[in-house]
Amino acid sequence: MKSAQLSAIGPAEDVVKCIDVTDPGAPGEGEVLVDMVACSINPADILLIEGNYAVVPETPCPLGIEGAGTVAAVGSGVSNLKVGDKVMSLARTNWVQQIRDRAEAFIRLPAEVDLAQAAMLKVNVATAHLMLTTYVSLSAGDWLIQNAANSGVGVDLIRLAHANGVRTVNIVRRDALIQPLKELGADVVVVDGPDLAARVAKETGGAPIKLGIDAVGGSAIGRLIDCVGDGGTAINYGLLSGKSCEINAFNFVFRDITLTGFWLAKLLGSMSFDQIQAMYAELAGRLVDGTIHVDIEASYPLDKISDAMAHAKRESRGGKVQLRPNG
Repeated sequence: MKSAQLSAIGPAEDVVKCIDVTDPGAPGEGEVLVDMVACSINPADILLIEGNYAVVPETPCPLGIEGAGTVAAVGSGVSNLKVGDKVMSLARTNWVQQIRDRAEAFIRLPAEVDLAQAAMLKVNVATAHLMLTTYVSLSAGDWLIQNAANSGVGVDLIRLAHANGVRTVNIVRRDALIQPLKELGADVVVVDGPDLAARVAKETGGAPIKLGIDAVGGSAIGRLIDCVGDGGTAINYGLLSGKSCEINAFNFVFRDITLTGFWLAKLLGSMSFDQIQAMYAELAGRLVDGTIHVDIEASYPLDKISDAMAHAKRESRGGKVQLRPNG
């Protein structure tokens, strides 16, 4: 059986190898065997591989935060899954042809779901959903603002907010991104810059913005927080700039802005399996009804893993890069 393995910390295109491993065998009591159909390559995968994530793994080790497939066999005592069911894996070892694990390591998906789309459900869609629903109570007509609006999370956030009637201000780095994001449902799209707060206020008619979502850090989060209304909340979930957050203390002391961090793994760790299953069932429904859809630019077999890694690291891609472990 083929599997992707991290041989050492370093450039992803050099250190991730396709190797042969022992087949997992028949599932035991409480276990299922899953044929992996599609696996996405996420920025977090690249960060982990290159030693820039929250933890640095011991090598060699398996890889893959996201993956979806079909149940190939079911062990005794498993009642919630059957052969042929489509599932999403909660494991972080998904770049492999088959996975054998306990039944609670898989989320049952609707039969009509596209597994290539389901392979992008675990991280970005859940991150967008939880940031929209966990920290601030947003109703139809309320405003939020985000940067990195053309990112995977950013696009999912636009789509989910639009479906719920929540209005979005979206910060991008170049004019060419404005129209495509508006076609997805973005209410306002602006190019970042030193006069950002004034331009955002003009676009929104001075409406209070309850929630700010930052993926960039550095000075960008400071400009974003300047746009958030008094008493609002800002969330940081990434440091795309490679720099620590730079924020004027005036916003905390005199404007009562709250800043918090978001890490999906930590939040999922605080939820029960039933809560996780219910959340992803709701989000899978958004895939089926078309609310959420992510373009896929390229797919690779496991034996082309180096090419896939190099492709996933390119800037200005037109969609996600995925692996197809079984062809």
